[in-house]
Amino acid sequence: MLLEPWYDYELEVPSENVGRAIADLQHMSAEFDAPETVGEMSVIKGSGPVSELGSYMDEVISYTHGHGRLTCIVGGYRECHNADEVIAAIGYDCDGDTENSADSIFCSHGAGFNIKWDEVPQYMHLPSCLPDGETDAEEPETKQQRAARFVEKAVSDEELMEIFERTYGKIDRDPRKAFKKTKVANLEDKKVRLTQYKGPDYLLVDGYNIIFAWDDLKKIAEENLDAARGELIKRMCNYQGYAGCELILVFDAYKVKGRHRDVEKYCNINLVFTKESETADSYIERVTHELSKDHRVRVATSDGLEQMIILGNGAMRISAAEFRKRCDNAEEAIREYISSMK
Repeated sequence: MLLEPWYDYELEVPSENVGRAIADLQHMSAEFDAPETVGEMSVIKGSGPVSELGSYMDEVISYTHGHGRLTCIVGGYRECHNADEVIAAIGYDCDGDTENSADSIFCSHGAGFNIKWDEVPQYMHLPSCLPDGETDAEEPETKQQRAARFVEKAVSDEELMEIFERTYGKIDRDPRKAFKKTKVANLEDKKVRLTQYKGPDYLLVDGYNIIFAWDDLKKIAEENLDAARGELIKRMCNYQGYAGCELILVFDAYKVKGRHRDVEKYCNINLVFTKESETADSYIERVTHELSKDHRVRVATSDGLEQMIILGNGAMRISAAEFRKRCDNAEEAIREYISSMK
């Protein structure tokens, strides 16, 4: 997949120029919301390819006679809007690109060996995430469909353990050996101590990821994102009271210009709004890396790539579907307890 940089933009033009502006945005493959009228001006907000919007300000000044204004901020990378045209113009040959190879490295008995990109399916431990019979000629799926398919195909911890044991042999699961023994240097003698987790367990929740993974919250978010966020916060407070862990709920705020990271205590949970240019994923990855040294850490998210990074940091993962079950069970237990107290 070829990616390109996109802008998040705000276009302000006189109301009589709205038709021209919308036609231009459609021609540039830009996305936009319905125009908002502010006095004699109309404001259009959306996002679009940098390659198209980069020089559009000159046109805006021209057809609005200097009354229009275009403001753009970096909005990340998305799938290229004219990928076929760009690829054809570049003439890229993946087999001839030795510095950025499309091949894969597989491991066998502690050693790595190179596999050509078109031979990878023959060596894979796991089935492809692509549905059977899918070809490039078929209609491309949306980002939401791709994400949902990945979540459905995502491997469980048990499957990963099965692959590990098939490659390296069985693991001794004697609970008496669950702690790691570490030798401590001492001038008088040598002592052996057990290193174990310190302090409380931690649960980090990727807020917007969970909102759009749970159908009822997603439906609320379609009408009012603030309401969906408030509902999730309420549920997390209930869950923390039931589970007793240190719960950190993280929301993206990286698109808010000039935003500094906000960390606040709300009831019994910790709320984090990331700073500008910092995603919830990057914040969670960094925090899990630090906390996992001394604490048992779990992360609730349906982001497949983030789940794999979490495992590498020594934390445990909870899928959005599994976390929903745990929250529902907690709510049911709370209701039963309240009923028993009446």
